[in-house]
Amino acid sequence: MKIVIPSSSFKKFLASLSFLFLLSFSLTAQESDPANGKKLFNANCAACHKMDKKLIGPPLGGINDRRENEWLQAWIKDNNALRASGDQDAIDIFEEYNGMPMTPYPQLSEQDINDILAYTDGEPKEAAADVAAAQEVDPKVAIGKKIFQTNCASCHKLDKKLIGPALGGIADKRSAEWLRAWIKDNNALRASGDQDAIDVFEEYNGMPMTSFPQLSDDDIDAIIAYTTVGDMKQVAATAGGEVVATAKTSTAWMSYIVVFVLLGIIIWIYVASNNGFLKIAATIFVMILTGYILFDSLMDIGVDQDYQPIQPIAFSHKIHAGDNKIDCQYCHSSAKHSKTSGIPSVNVCMNCHKSISEYTGPTTSDKDKAFYDEEIQKIYDAIGWDSENLQYIEGYEQKPIKWVQVHKLPDFAYFNHAQHVTAGGVACQKCHGPVEEMEEIYQFSPLTMGWCMDCHKSTDVNLKGNDYYAKIHEELASKYGVESVTIAQLGGKECGKCHY
Repeated sequence: MKIVIPSSSFKKFLASLSFLFLLSFSLTAQESDPANGKKLFNANCAACHKMDKKLIGPPLGGINDRRENEWLQAWIKDNNALRASGDQDAIDIFEEYNGMPMTPYPQLSEQDINDILAYTDGEPKEAAADVAAAQEVDPKVAIGKKIFQTNCASCHKLDKKLIGPALGGIADKRSAEWLRAWIKDNNALRASGDQDAIDVFEEYNGMPMTSFPQLSDDDIDAIIAYTTVGDMKQVAATAGGEVVATAKTSTAWMSYIVVFVLLGIIIWIYVASNNGFLKIAATIFVMILTGYILFDSLMDIGVDQDYQPIQPIAFSHKIHAGDNKIDCQYCHSSAKHSKTSGIPSVNVCMNCHKSISEYTGPTTSDKDKAFYDEEIQKIYDAIGWDSENLQYIEGYEQKPIKWVQVHKLPDFAYFNHAQHVTAGGVACQKCHGPVEEMEEIYQFSPLTMGWCMDCHKSTDVNLKGNDYYAKIHEELASKYGVESVTIAQLGGKECGKCHY
């Protein structure tokens, strides 16, 4: 069939496209208003962003120097769509912030966004980090810190009393010879009649310090060096003392051009074309596309993958399960023998935090030592712990920590942790993802029925040390003609296993 395009209709179509391009250009060419941008920023952005430092999202001061205007327009209006289009920058930001999507703002016009961006340019930009003076630090300090943390940190801090006295600057109060004798065997030093040793013993209510005869004089000298210098702040190295920004380019504009052209063609077919076949084809295309979008949207209802609520305490799984290698089941002990994994009580936290009142690990620009110390204090405020006197406050009205549940299955779905953890030997990371790498926990897996079925179909039955399963496996392997039976073949696809 030959399609004839009337010349007058085609001219109207070109005129319409020209008008749209001119209108778009004229809107873009309007002068930005930083004052209006400030109002829009405070109304829409200030809850999650600051200009000079990271809040929930990244700092926005000077964002125009780091991103193209076209990309920022697309990101602010609908960052989810931009990410879904395959834009790598959008995907990188999503992953950097632990899968927490930004609220889209489709109601903001292009001019509104330009005003906001003009306001971010007008704010003072974040000052470059100070570079530490180029001086060599005694290697003894680093060695002493390790020895201190291994042997001394459970009873001593540098700047304040813990179980024992503060040790910062101890070399100014005691001689190195006395400190070596005291650390190696304080009981023998006290028995020799040393008055200082006796005074310290009596000051701390006759509680002797653990002796460390295994430490050499060099080890003790390294500890003394560390207590003298203290913790050195880590400064991020940058080229020439300036923050280096990596130039990034976006290809999202190609997707928008394709959509714009398709919409233009469909509008032309309905308005300017007299060809009935094209109109019918366009109608069918629009109906199929609408149905697909509707079905795809309905399939996402109740699927909360990447859900990450704000918790009352910024508990870091990376610090606890990752850096300190704490086993998941130390805190979630009921996962081995119960349907649920359980929320650890504050008493479980206090098993460690009676002695750990301050954070000594690595920090970032947005989460410094003061931030982590404040989060630890929230535990003490909940249970009523006096970190100065190392005792519970008598008569204190304890307050529950209102954790927000992250993983939640529908009520009609039955899941048993013990069946998977104990009987199945499934690792926590199989469902919850690499929790040892997560600063704050989020829902890693979709937790849909299809996702569960895929796991049951691909996971073999663990027969080790289980005669009951071994017998069933032998019968099922013969029935299905396979060497290894999956959970699905064992009954893991039966509806009644999870819905009853």
